[in-house]
Amino acid sequence: MSAMSNYLELKVLDHILSTTAYTMPTGIYLALATGSFGEDASGTELSGSAYARQGDVAFAAASGGTTSNSANIEFPAATGSWGSVAYWALFDASSSGNMLIHGAFSAAKTIATGDILRINAGDLDITAA
Repeated sequence: MSAMSNYLELKVLDHILSTTAYTMPTGIYLALATGSFGEDASGTELSGSAYARQGDVAFAAASGGTTSNSANIEFPAATGSWGSVAYWALFDASSSGNMLIHGAFSAAKTIATGDILRINAGDLDITAA
């Protein structure tokens, strides 16, 4: 399941209603967390142990109200425990930036030292509801 952030909801409304044009981000970056991201971008993203957002994440054209990543997304090998990774968010920057969409993985994955988290093409689903 996925949801737009408060930031993106306002940008889409402004764009569609001709208030302010929304400029597409130049890159999309995947962030991870052990706890849920909030609509207001609250939550605690992973940090340390070789963790870094991964981008530029590519998506297939939407169809039937959904899309998914069109290429594998691979994080570097953890140099320490990342804990039980259960949540993700898409941002418009490699650090800081604006959260666009967030969600939860279908199952949490504990990442220990030396583990590499890989999301295969087609496995990160984004649904407009």
